[in-house]
Amino acid sequence: MIEFKKTSEFSKGTFYEQLVDAYSFNDNCKKTWNEMWKEYDEFFYSNLEIAEKCSFITVLDGIPIGHISWDPRNRPDYVEIGHNCILTKYKGNGYGKLQLLEAIRRIIKEYNDLKKIIVTTNEITFSAQKNYESVGFTKVRKRVNNETPFSGDYIDYEIILRN
Repeated sequence: MIEFKKTSEFSKGTFYEQLVDAYSFNDNCKKTWNEMWKEYDEFFYSNLEIAEKCSFITVLDGIPIGHISWDPRNRPDYVEIGHNCILTKYKGNGYGKLQLLEAIRRIIKEYNDLKKIIVTTNEITFSAQKNYESVGFTKVRKRVNNETPFSGDYIDYEIILRN
C-alpha cells in the first residue's frame, strides 16, 4: 500500500540516499551533484517546518521508496517542483506518477490563488519527461545546458491553473 508520510518521520540523509540511488544510472550524476544533494538534504532536515509544508516521502508497505519537494516562494505566480525521485528498484510501476499527483493535489489545496506549477528536468531523465506529461504538464521550452552537458538540455514544463 502506498502512503505519503511527513519528511520528519525519517532520518536525516533519507533525501540524499534516495537521490544517489535514483540517479545511479549515470556515474556523472553523483560526481556532479553530490554536494548539492547533501545541501538539499541538510536544508530540509534542518528546517522541518518547511519540510512538512513543502515535501513528503512516498512509502510502499513501510519502505520509503521516493520523495518530492517544491518551492512556493514565487506564489501566486508559480510553485516550482524540486526533486522528484523514486528508487531505482521501484521505477516503472506508476509510483512516481502517484507521488507527483499527490504533490500537485497538495500544492493546489494549499495555494488556491496559484497561477501555475512549473518544473525543469534534463534530457537524460526521459522517464521524468514522460511522467510530467502524463499528469498534464506541458513542455514550454528547451534550454541549452552548459553547466552539465552530460545530462542534456534543460526542459521546462508547466501546468496552467489560472491566468
